[in-house]
Amino acid sequence: MNIQVKQLIDIDDETLDIMSNWMYNWWGKKNGYSYDGIKCYMKHSMQRDRLPYTYGLFVNNKIIGMFQLTLEDLNVRPDIYPWLCNLYIDEEYRNKGYGRILLESIKEIAKSKLDFNELYLYTKHRGLYEKFGWKYISDIDTFNEESRIEKLYKLDL
Repeated sequence: MNIQVKQLIDIDDETLDIMSNWMYNWWGKKNGYSYDGIKCYMKHSMQRDRLPYTYGLFVNNKIIGMFQLTLEDLNVRPDIYPWLCNLYIDEEYRNKGYGRILLESIKEIAKSKLDFNELYLYTKHRGLYEKFGWKYISDIDTFNEESRIEKLYKLDL
């Protein structure tokens, strides 16, 4: 089995559609974004030498997961950046260790690509990210209707 985490810059239409569907069904639809808007966001989130960066997890050349490093993810906190966002594993591949592969790759990738000393994320999960070196900072009000209070984490790079 060939497993790779790789930066995505120029991808085929099928892979772009898969990733766009993940994001649309996960958060786009419920936040009022069109599928085409999400696809445009995904296409322009694949930068070579500047944020945002997008990484894919591939098993035997099939994309099964992704994450992004971006300058902004939580608009109520423009004072903290950069962010880890859109960490996603296809439902068929969950609970099989693939999330661990992505999470273990993030620190080294961020250290090599970012000129920052820390990385942030917000999530409703508690206890997961700590296993990978993330430090819980505080609860944070996102002001999003679906999930107002989330957890804010920081990873020292």
